[in-house]
Amino acid sequence: MAFGDGFAGPERDLSGFGRPVLASRPGMTPLTHYVLETLVTLLAIVALAVLVLVGARRAGVGRPGGPLELVGRLPLDARRAVYLVKVGATIYVVGASEAGIAKLGEVSESSLDLPAPASDGLSFREVMARALGKKP
Repeated sequence: MAFGDGFAGPERDLSGFGRPVLASRPGMTPLTHYVLETLVTLLAIVALAVLVLVGARRAGVGRPGGPLELVGRLPLDARRAVYLVKVGATIYVVGASEAGIAKLGEVSESSLDLPAPASDGLSFREVMARALGKKP
C-alpha cells in the first residue's frame, strides 16, 4: 500500500464526508437542498426528544416518592432560604445558601400547626377546565 492510498484523489469525492452526495432535484440549488436536509434532521431530533420526554414522564421520572416531603419554604433573599423537610414523623429545619445546605434543627410534627394540603388530586388540565368553566 503506497502513501496516499485511500485518500481523496481525482477519482474520489469526499464532499459528503464519505457518504454519497445526494443528487438535488432539478431546479433545486445546493443551498436549498442543504437547508431542507438540515430542517428535516432538526425536526427528527426534536421529535425524538419529545418522545424521550413523554416516555420518561410516563415511566415516572421526576415524580416525588418515598418518605420525604417539603412542608414549607421561607426565602430570605435571592440565594438563601429556610426549608421545612418532613421525613417520617420528624420535620427538619434546613438552611440553604450558596455555601451549601445545613441542618438548623428539628421539630416534631405534632408541635407544628400545618395547613392541609391544597391539592385535591386534580390534574392541570382539570384545574384549567374548571377555571374556564368547561368540561374536562
